[in-house]
Amino acid sequence: MADTRIALVTGANQGIGFALVEGLAARMDPDDLVLLTGRNAQRVADATAIVAAAPGTRSRVEGRLLDVTDTDAVARLATELEESHGGVDIVVSNAIARITPDRPQSEQADEFIDVANGGTHAMLRSFGPVLRPGGRLIVVASSLGTLGRLDPQLHPLFDGASLDEVEHAVESWRAAVHAGTAEEAGWPRWINVPSKVAQVAAVRAVAAQRRETDLPADILVAAVCPGLVDTPTSRPWFDDFSRALTPAQAAQAVLDLVLADHVDPTRYGELVRFGRVLPWHSGTPARDQDELLST
Repeated sequence: MADTRIALVTGANQGIGFALVEGLAARMDPDDLVLLTGRNAQRVADATAIVAAAPGTRSRVEGRLLDVTDTDAVARLATELEESHGGVDIVVSNAIARITPDRPQSEQADEFIDVANGGTHAMLRSFGPVLRPGGRLIVVASSLGTLGRLDPQLHPLFDGASLDEVEHAVESWRAAVHAGTAEEAGWPRWINVPSKVAQVAAVRAVAAQRRETDLPADILVAAVCPGLVDTPTSRPWFDDFSRALTPAQAAQAVLDLVLADHVDPTRYGELVRFGRVLPWHSGTPARDQDELLST
């Protein structure tokens, strides 16, 4: 990586995103810059002030307003960082919209998909080209993101797909959710599952195109599963948090991957959980969160 490193985290004013910024700011060097981004100016400013003033902070920390659903804004920020710093070294795409079990998921699908999937696609498209040698481009996903979590009839939509094909599959799924035909087509009821599979498929699509040039340059493109994390986003969906991690605990394995001296080729383009690759075809189909918790 360059002597002065630039790191950026999306969805970073709370939860694991905030913990990742805290960890980066504590483990990177004084001349390095960590960008804490989010779509609410006041929350971004408040979170940035907290990290900047923390006793363990070593690097510079700046807040940036960024709505990952605005593809033009994502592209402008990537261009700005390329022009001002020659690119970026660490990008963690972490933004997500909260969904709750008290409302029909069809009513919440658009924002959730726009942030989790549209945002992932925008970050991959705009920040992949501005990664400097030694760079890391990481998408925070889930163990629910393996292809085996979907009905086999849906596998061809994502297995070996290009990024354009993944985007098309996501939009087809979205249309089925709104039309009320998603379940009969084999899609899980819990929209988190297809969304996570699509996130990992998007990472795999980009990685497949970049692998031959990235590995010699020590660049990593990967998805990560931080485990079950105790946050306001996950709280409404699960009853037992006895084994859940705090955001700070969950961030450690992600930070270890991001800040490793060299890329492990076996992790390139894969979904990594606590340092281990989760095979793309692993997992079993489930319709909703209750079935998933029983598997």
